[in-house]
Amino acid sequence: MKTAAGPSRRISAGIEQVRRLAIVPAFNEEGSIGGVIDEIRAFDPGFEILVIDDGSSDRTAKIAAARRVHVVTLPFNLGIGAAMQTGFRFAQENGFDVAVQVDGDGQHDPTELSAILQPIIDEEADLVIGSRFSGAEGFRSSFLRRLGIRVFSLAVSVIAHQRLTDTTSGFRAVNRRGIALFATNYPHDYPEVEATVMLIRHRLRVKEVPTPMRPRLTGHSSITPLRSVYYMVKVLLALLVDISRRSDTPMRDA
Repeated sequence: MKTAAGPSRRISAGIEQVRRLAIVPAFNEEGSIGGVIDEIRAFDPGFEILVIDDGSSDRTAKIAAARRVHVVTLPFNLGIGAAMQTGFRFAQENGFDVAVQVDGDGQHDPTELSAILQPIIDEEADLVIGSRFSGAEGFRSSFLRRLGIRVFSLAVSVIAHQRLTDTTSGFRAVNRRGIALFATNYPHDYPEVEATVMLIRHRLRVKEVPTPMRPRLTGHSSITPLRSVYYMVKVLLALLVDISRRSDTPMRDA
């Protein structure tokens, strides 16, 4: 993974005027967490960084703390949903205007942060998703994962009345409305799809932008073939329930 590299895109126009937080969930990512922090800072030193150490048994928290970022260590592994809700609560309690999710495994390229930030800054969306599939080159993964992503994206597109291609992407940004919603309630088990539907149900705006994703260089994914099947069944059942429901109350300005 590259570190401290020059940005491929310029910092978003107007971003300097908003308080911005990068939430980095990490579980046993000692091999990559330092590089992720360095890359975010190299791209935009104005970002505050919060590492959520999700019960790691390695040096993830120590490496992050040595780089003088905010670190919250969960008592044991609670999963990505609980880690992210912790981050959104931190963002809300500390008055941040924008929060972005950058995973601790190094697959998200911080030089692409402008792509997901600009629609927020321009007030075009409340949630912006970095899509691995809406650009010229699609991300390659296992057959089961690609199938699941396509099925979920089709179902959420029906709910949202707009075409979405990558509702499982964890590279995303939200404004104050999204922060307030997710700080209060956030799905805990494979949350990205359900969180997107939750936001749509509160009549907030979603937008996708194309962003590439890098291969994992250290560690290993927690999503095994068996977990992929479980994930597909669980989320599809949740989506069927959502499709049958009426819209929730619109979010007020945060």
